[in-house]
Amino acid sequence: MNTRVYDVAVIGAGVFGTWIAYQLRQSKYKVLLMDAFGAGNSRSSSGDESRIIRFGYGSDEIYTRMAMDSLREWKRLFKQQKCPQLFQKTGVLWMGKKDDRYMTDSLRVLKRVGAKVQELPAQALCKKYPQFDTGEVTSALLEPENGALLGRQAVRATCDAYRDAGGKFLLGKIIPPEIKSFSALFTKHGEKISAGTFVFACGPWLGKIFPELLGTRLFVTRQEVFYFGAPSGNTYKPEKMPIWLHLMDDQVYGFPDLENRGVKVAFDEHGPPFDPDIEERLVNRDSLSRMRTYLKCRVPGLAQAPVIESRVCQYENTSNGDFLLDRHPEADNVWLAGGGSGHGFKHGPAVGKYMCARIEGKGKPEPRFSLASKNTVQSRTVF
Repeated sequence: MNTRVYDVAVIGAGVFGTWIAYQLRQSKYKVLLMDAFGAGNSRSSSGDESRIIRFGYGSDEIYTRMAMDSLREWKRLFKQQKCPQLFQKTGVLWMGKKDDRYMTDSLRVLKRVGAKVQELPAQALCKKYPQFDTGEVTSALLEPENGALLGRQAVRATCDAYRDAGGKFLLGKIIPPEIKSFSALFTKHGEKISAGTFVFACGPWLGKIFPELLGTRLFVTRQEVFYFGAPSGNTYKPEKMPIWLHLMDDQVYGFPDLENRGVKVAFDEHGPPFDPDIEERLVNRDSLSRMRTYLKCRVPGLAQAPVIESRVCQYENTSNGDFLLDRHPEADNVWLAGGGSGHGFKHGPAVGKYMCARIEGKGKPEPRFSLASKNTVQSRTVF
């Protein structure tokens, strides 16, 4: 039996796992990063083409500051890896009503922390972005310096930076461990992984690895995403159209036509429960019909646009949407990192820093990220 010995083993090479491994390697730990299907693979919650990076979080200043720190780190890494195009500054547009509490709180926090933000009255919004039928939208905020991270490519760039720094990567699926007297992991192919510390950042598989502890505290849901073929021209390209988020009855987000892949649109709501191992990843016609109804009302130029690509991925959330970044209650050398789907991708660098500091015994724990704060009934408060 092959045995590999490390200071830290990180299981899961999505955005959280790769950044945790990278930050630990920067601190000179001997690190193993492993994944069953590869970094940023299509089954993972980090595996789609694009992710939003925005600073607006209502009154949740903790996430605003994390996002600001993370964007600086993403840009630094992309420059280092010679792939600056993996961040695309499209601007991020919020559309809602004038008395919307979330937008009011976002504006207040963004101004307080010094982030760039513009208020757009309805008339100015229509003139600046004629692609949208604003309807009852009476207020809008624009984050002009923010935009899109090219998701799976960004994860792979982080993994490449980690490996360039001397980190080791293993493609392999683990056998769920017995937590008592925990000192080693075993893969399905018989390899033994020994380490002083283990970090499980397994996204939608985290509850499967620790079913008794997390099976009722993590919620894995089916999420459907559509890419529509835009008409010829630059109307729907990032130089003319921003990322947008509708804070109306339709909880919808969308991307302009990045890299000629089509205009990406999805509903930002929790779908039905989803098993990432066994369920088919095919969108259903009812979802497409509902999306076309939205486009007809809000982005009419795309109402009859053909679907050129679609995806079924998954969210993996805690009860309210806060991250889970904490030590396992039965093993001092085991850490859990999850609950990031729906809004976590952008925060990869900040999560990596936080977890590295906690593992080193230097960081102050954030109560909102604790296991003790996680409930067994969903009631979303973080958006």
